[in-house]
Amino acid sequence: MTAEATGVRLDCDGPVATVTLCRPDVLNAQTPAMWRAMIDFSRELPGDVRVVVVRGEGRAFSAGLDLSVAGASGPGSFVELAGLPEQECADRIAEFQAAFTWLHRPDIISVAAVQGHAIGAGFQLALACDLRVLAQDAKLSMAEVTLGLVPDLAGTKRLVELVGYSRALEICATGRRMDAAEADRIGLATLVVPPADLDGAVADLTAGLLANNRDAVVEIKALLAGAAARSHAEQQRAEREAQTRRLRDLAGRGE
Repeated sequence: MTAEATGVRLDCDGPVATVTLCRPDVLNAQTPAMWRAMIDFSRELPGDVRVVVVRGEGRAFSAGLDLSVAGASGPGSFVELAGLPEQECADRIAEFQAAFTWLHRPDIISVAAVQGHAIGAGFQLALACDLRVLAQDAKLSMAEVTLGLVPDLAGTKRLVELVGYSRALEICATGRRMDAAEADRIGLATLVVPPADLDGAVADLTAGLLANNRDAVVEIKALLAGAAARSHAEQQRAEREAQTRRLRDLAGRGE
């Protein structure tokens, strides 16, 4: 399907892929069709891609779920999901989650370029990325609770990892909006820049990520991503094993 039909497109330029939400007339509100296309992107991604940038066209990153679709009675709507058997409903949500979780892949680093609103599903899409560059006009909110719902697009664990349980609970249970300055202060933002500098800042960050050995970066991401679940001894063992692989590879003795 075309980007016009799905509301999202993938552009690849060597080691950099860009996923662009392209429904600026509705502030890049998200739909199940968009999520299915993003899952397809994960399968189609060329093997030489190292960095995936996620951005939104226009003045917003994403205003969240498109309620004109979700609130109707067709495919992907709340009505349809509520009418499914419990396990089938959970399985359908798992499919939606896959549109976000592929951005965790160990062989890529994902960067969200966030301007304007990142609400609900938009906030969770930004959280799915490894790094978040925010324009100063960014507004973030986990707004699902205002609809009587819970965040279900794989954003809750990443939020707790970034800001801690108490702050994550407050953000999710109130559904309030936070600005870029607060996001920076509590650890949600990698960088905060003036809106006019957003593209340049993302380009500079991407260049820095590409400047070093790919296999070393992949090993580093795996070490850090798994660190919270390991004991000190387990993490030290993981470091030793990763370094051994790097030394052997650099010496031409790797597999």
